[in-house]
Amino acid sequence: MKHHYIKFIGILIALATLNSCKKFVDYNPHDDFLITDLDYLKTESDYRTMLVSVYTPLQWLNQAVPIGDIASDNAVTGGENASDALGLQQIEEFTHTSTNTYTREIWISCYEGINRANYLHQYKELNPAGVAVNFSDKSALYGEVYFLRAYYYFTLVKFFGGVPLFTDKRLSLSDSRSLQKSSKEDVYKQIEADLNEAINSLPTSAYQPGRITKYAAQALLGKVYIYQQKFDEAAPVLEAIINSKAYNLVPNVQDIFLLSGENGPESVFEIQYSNTSPYYNWSGTTRGQGNLHVQQVGIRGLNGSPDMPFSSGWSTDLPTQELANAYEAGDQRKEATILDIEAYKAANPQYNIVYQVAPYKNTGLYSMKYQPRKGQTSGQLELNYLNNYRTMRYAEVLLLAAEALNRKNSPDDNKARTYLNEVRARAFGNDSHNITLSGSALTQAIWNERRLELAMEGDRFFDLVRTGQAGAVLTGFITGKHELFPIPQDEVNISGLEQNPNY
Repeated sequence: MKHHYIKFIGILIALATLNSCKKFVDYNPHDDFLITDLDYLKTESDYRTMLVSVYTPLQWLNQAVPIGDIASDNAVTGGENASDALGLQQIEEFTHTSTNTYTREIWISCYEGINRANYLHQYKELNPAGVAVNFSDKSALYGEVYFLRAYYYFTLVKFFGGVPLFTDKRLSLSDSRSLQKSSKEDVYKQIEADLNEAINSLPTSAYQPGRITKYAAQALLGKVYIYQQKFDEAAPVLEAIINSKAYNLVPNVQDIFLLSGENGPESVFEIQYSNTSPYYNWSGTTRGQGNLHVQQVGIRGLNGSPDMPFSSGWSTDLPTQELANAYEAGDQRKEATILDIEAYKAANPQYNIVYQVAPYKNTGLYSMKYQPRKGQTSGQLELNYLNNYRTMRYAEVLLLAAEALNRKNSPDDNKARTYLNEVRARAFGNDSHNITLSGSALTQAIWNERRLELAMEGDRFFDLVRTGQAGAVLTGFITGKHELFPIPQDEVNISGLEQNPNY
């Protein structure tokens, strides 16, 4: 809109030059029914409405979940053939390039979220008209803004390393041509600053399901510290959440991922999805208002009796047999994470199940946590599943705290084992599988537990990279290259950004 305003002023100036006898007349965009920045942020309601728009791009990041497992040893892309979901196939095989559509989508979505957060930051003290709009809990509102900006930048730094860093204002079109990459260290510094600001401003309980709390900000900060190997800093932040007694582990892991389990007692932060509108756009970044990942992991051509709980999907993001074998006997997480369709069919003959075997790289296994279920979508069915993404769970907080305590300068392995074994006791329903290891053996046990607890939730690849295990574990992974994804080629062409090494 600002671009059109400038263009119009340019026309007026030209006319004034040609007709010097005419007086210069100020232009009011409202005369042409145009909306400008001056129409925004006049009331508390405006600020709160704008805040919702900062949350929205979180929904567009659903492809970060399959990428995090397909790029690892947890899953294969699957699908109809070798060209189905080609971008994911390339990521799985480490043949992806700077034109990969899936990683480009991550980049675009994060920067849209950052731009929206920056717009609110820009007008924190005075609105676009230069007027202060004050209301109670304004600082808490900005705590949400800064958490969201930190989350978007953390996603970017995990995927791409150093990226353009800007925080003062919304980026304009002309600004984009002068962008330069900041170092990974500087990006992390800003993430930490935003999360500490959020922690100081946010309440400990959400006033609405899905809203960010102080504990969510602490959990993300603890994870950010661990990604930087700042274990001494991470431990107290994460233990503050544990000591608050605000969360507890749900006895049955499967219950967490049911519709009835959303925003439950183990949920520290969830990305909210809905299906209240049939809106969809197949070619757009947003597509629909639902969680596309749910459609992806469904079983191709699935059909059966009306009371069968599952709906069909595209048979992508298939768990590997190696992941299935990693679970010990009696670990309830295996059934909560992996759906063996043939075993399920044999155990439930009343459903009269028929389906199409995944034609490409079939494993016979499907992601159970986000398996599409009947009655949870609307409109364009594939694009409007309402399943929330469980972004941060209390189980992960316990495992992060265990790792921080085990790896800090003065380790506390006894407490680290306590938190680790709390997660294992829930998994097995008893204490008979407690870990008694110490030192580096305990470190590896914690990493292994993260894989089992968080499988098919998008963390595995990034855990292998940050712990230095990727080169030894992943076939096709090139050390010094594949720790990062390539900067989208459009950004290299337009802004002249330096490409990541070896792409």
